[in-house]
Amino acid sequence: MRPDGGDVVKVNHGAVGFIFSRYLGSKMRLKEALSVLSKSSPFAVSTERDGDTHSQLEEIKSYLYIEMPIEKHVDEVISSFGANDKKILFLCGSSGDGKSELLTKAKEKYSQRVNFHLDATHSFDPHGTAIQTLDNEFLKFEQGNKPLVVGINTGMLGNYAEEGQNETIRASFARYLQNRNFETQNIKFINFEDYPKFAIRENGYDSDFAQKLLQRLTQKNDNIIRQLVEKERQLGDYDSQRVLTNFEMLSIPSVQRVIIDLLFKARLMRDQFLTARALLDFIHELLLADGYLFDNLFAGGGNELANKIQDFDPANLRTKEIDRFILAFDLNLSNEEFEEFKEAIKLFGIEGLTSGAQYLRLFYILKYDDFANNYHKKYQEDFNASLIDQYISVYQLHKGYTGSPEQKSELKVFYRDTLIAAIRAYINRNAPKLGKKYYLLSDFGEYQVAAPADLSMDSDAIRQNTMRSSAFFNARLKLKSKQFILPININLLSLLLSINNGYRPNKHDKNSVILLDELANEIIQEAKSACELVITGEGRRYQLELNDEEIMVSEV
Repeated sequence: MRPDGGDVVKVNHGAVGFIFSRYLGSKMRLKEALSVLSKSSPFAVSTERDGDTHSQLEEIKSYLYIEMPIEKHVDEVISSFGANDKKILFLCGSSGDGKSELLTKAKEKYSQRVNFHLDATHSFDPHGTAIQTLDNEFLKFEQGNKPLVVGINTGMLGNYAEEGQNETIRASFARYLQNRNFETQNIKFINFEDYPKFAIRENGYDSDFAQKLLQRLTQKNDNIIRQLVEKERQLGDYDSQRVLTNFEMLSIPSVQRVIIDLLFKARLMRDQFLTARALLDFIHELLLADGYLFDNLFAGGGNELANKIQDFDPANLRTKEIDRFILAFDLNLSNEEFEEFKEAIKLFGIEGLTSGAQYLRLFYILKYDDFANNYHKKYQEDFNASLIDQYISVYQLHKGYTGSPEQKSELKVFYRDTLIAAIRAYINRNAPKLGKKYYLLSDFGEYQVAAPADLSMDSDAIRQNTMRSSAFFNARLKLKSKQFILPININLLSLLLSINNGYRPNKHDKNSVILLDELANEIIQEAKSACELVITGEGRRYQLELNDEEIMVSEV
């Protein structure tokens, strides 16, 4: 592993040579340049600024801008509008996802023939509301002769559908909220949620946006930020040393991979969306907060991503090897390999670590790479994210399912040994001796009533599945002619695995248990129509079978 980050993608950027000469001769410092990443920076949200729009900070922000696939779609739709078309495009999303940034660029390009309302949460009248402002925009649109583009939060869609004055727009919003595929000839919707920041593919998962941003920020060539890093290093300012060390750590491709792993984990396990603004602010904190990058990564604080990633601090893991390391560190027991590793990281600019937890975090961010004597790799297995690997594997089988014998065989193992086994164990949690064939219907004091249910994987329904998000997949089951759907996210998968290992769900599993309860009730209702019942109690077991309108009773 090299501190300079190894090979990176070279990105062409117009006039960078001219810009570099300006930066090398300017008084700007690295911390000031990186301030554009902070959510508290005036550059966090694009606005139509007066004055010098070609300032150095604007240039840095422009350099760091990453074009997303949604931007191409928006451009295609706007470019298709004729100058006199009575059409509206609504760009929908959540706060901080980049709507204003994208539409500011579009306005610069199309403002001569298209009107823009960049943010529908704002009111330009101090005595008015955002909804009244929208009413005025729609009135101007109807009275004018230009198409209109509006940036709008998903919550505002619902608010306007209830309180807005324009009946046509209200009805369109209501229809769109019910059916995301809704649009008319004159009203179109593009939603950031249809362009997720993470995608699970055949060979694993990726985050194209996050990866490109980290590469752009740290690449060796044609990089405004790296020019300032080199300038700072030449100045030899002690106060900047930690920032420089953090920047070099962030430049390592394998460290970037660890960061993206953690962001994906936060998306899956904590339902944390990745927005452009939150990611930029997160990177700002990684580089400029008080500690080294590996400590800043798990420090929490005011950033929403950092707050969720804090839960995954490797220093909180309890394994035999990790506990042994912490104990040895606290007792100051000598270890030649560890001492050699500590000397090596000094060359990287890391020194003054005072706790075993700090070293574990460092081991964690270096887990994919070689460094010095590779002492850190002793703990690689302890950091293994097997649950995520299992989730991705089952997700991929559902997403790419064609019904081939190999796929069916693999997926049947999951349905039989994990999903159906856990559902049966959950339903029969108060009747563990019923066995694999029967499902508990009800109990009456000492007596329990059960029925057989041949719950199985619904291959045909799985083949018809559509996957819009990497955060969950729909498991498809059938019992006789009845079909069942169970949305499974990583937390529910974890609960299913735990149930099969003997775990009894409690109040902390509330969200996942609600889904299980709903499915269990549906299965029980369907099982009640079976032609066979089993009654157990007081050490005896009776089997009742309906045969030609006669009930046959036998003791088992």
